[in-house]
Formats: sequence, C-alpha cells, structure tokens
Amino acid sequence: MAIPTSRTKEKGHISIDTEKCNGCGKCVSVCKDFSLKLKNSKAVLSDTPSFGCIGCGHCMAICPTGAITISGREISESDLFDLPPKSQTASYEQILTLLQQRRSIREFQDKAIDNKIIEKILEAAKTSPMGLPPSDVNVLVFDSKFKTKQFAKDFCQYLEGMKWFVSDWFLKVMRPFWGKANHELFKGFVKPMFKVYIENMQQGKNLVTYDAPLAMYFYGSPYTDPADPVVAATSAMYAAESLGLGTCMLGGIHPLIQNGKKAKAFREKHQIKYKSREGLFVIFGYPAVEYHKGIRRSFASVTRLN
Repeated sequence: MAIPTSRTKEKGHISIDTEKCNGCGKCVSVCKDFSLKLKNSKAVLSDTPSFGCIGCGHCMAICPTGAITISGREISESDLFDLPPKSQTASYEQILTLLQQRRSIREFQDKAIDNKIIEKILEAAKTSPMGLPPSDVNVLVFDSKFKTKQFAKDFCQYLEGMKWFVSDWFLKVMRPFWGKANHELFKGFVKPMFKVYIENMQQGKNLVTYDAPLAMYFYGSPYTDPADPVVAATSAMYAAESLGLGTCMLGGIHPLIQNGKKAKAFREKHQIKYKSREGLFVIFGYPAVEYHKGIRRSFASVTRLN
C-alpha cells in the first residue's frame, strides 16, 4: 500500500548496504512509517510499515555512513546535499528583522525581475515543509508586467460574467445555507471587491495584480494537503524580501476560480492544472515606496493548556 499523490502512487524503495551499516539505529528512530527496524545490530526492512515508504528521505539524510538510499516517489540518492555549517545559520534576531521588515507592497518600480532572482525564490520555496512528500504544490509564474496585467484583465472580464454571485437576491438566498460569517464576508468584502476590481480596470487601473513585474500562483491538486500551497507561498515571500523585493499576497483570486464550468475554462486558459482547496497568489516587485515604521500585530488569542 502507498499513499497516492498526483505525482506518484507507488511507495518508495529502501536499499540498505549492510556492510556500511553500523547499527546505530538513527534511521529507525526517524522513520515514522515504521519501515525500518534493527535486527542483529543491522538496519533491515520492517514487516509492519504503516503505509509503505513515503519518500521523506529522513533515514537517508541521517545515516552517518551512507548505508541507506531511497528511490521512487520523486526522490533518489542524487537529491542529497551537505547541509550548510551551523555558523551560517541566521540568528533569531536576523530572522525577526526580516519578518518585521516585510510589508504588503502594492506600489512597484517599473523594473523587470531577472530570471536568476525568480529561480532563487522558487528554490527557497521548494524547501517548505509539506504534509506528504513528494510536494503536490504547483506554481504558475507570470514573469513580466505584461503577463500579470493581462491576467488581471482576463480575471475582471471573468468576474463580469459572475456578478450574479454577489447580487442581493443570491446573497439573500444563500444566507441560511452558508451562515452568518460567510454572509457578512460576501456582503462586506466580496461584493465590493467585484465592483472595485471591475470598475477600476475599466478605467485602466489594475487593482488586481497592481501591474507587478512578477506574480506566482501556488496551488495544489486533489491530493494536496491544503496547507502546502500557503506554506510554500509564505516561504517565497520571505525569500523575496531577503532579495530586496516587495511582496503582497492576493486572497481574492483563488476562491473565485475553483468551481463551475466558467472557472474550469478560466483555469485551462491560464494553464492552471487543477482546482485546489487552498491556493495563494503572490505579487513581487522592487518597491516604489519605503516604510519607516513597523506596525505591531497580534493573534486573536493565545491559549496555554493547563
């Protein structure tokens, strides 16, 4: 048995070189599938795995002698790399500074982003933790101001054909079905968002993607852990901040292109492979503004269990 994803439906294959194995047991301790056990002071395959090797690579990465290799599930020995020395690890203060410096930027210089910078952002985002390997996150990249603006125009045209979705009669009909919170959200945010997007685009002002020189859409497949695209998008934002770019996540696009025939046609036009439970658009660019103050944020609540 193997856990299926859109990329593979087979379990990983674990190979053990018994001559290299020193019986330390580290691989056994990190394998949460229970695919490994110690026998006669050597690592061997277990008869009682939970699902079959999911290809996380933990055993291969922790083995001090290189006795274990994994293949299948989009992973192989060639994917191993030496970790950077701990002396290069960013301090808490450095990370906090990066997080504090990031603000939602919607005003960008008319300056293209070099492809090398885009690749660095993607490389950092690939390291994001995921619910289940191999990552089922898909990324659609709009790598020019023209492309992000054309997408915005298409999206506004798409919204034109969906105005009934935020009409008073429809909201009234749906109120008992989707509850008070959703009703308030649609009435107070989604409905005026339609108006703002469409009317401003008609006047030549792009308030969808703000004419950013780069946008990325992180989305999943029917198999994806819903958190994975959002986590990857977040990693991309912080990587971009470290590279001198401003970013802004756009929450108003993804939910509206998921359901129905028109949504499917829109996704196909823009090479979006799947509808996805969760997804996030992020725009990037060199900031045209500079902030001098930060704003302290808070959670709705923090509860410590007794």
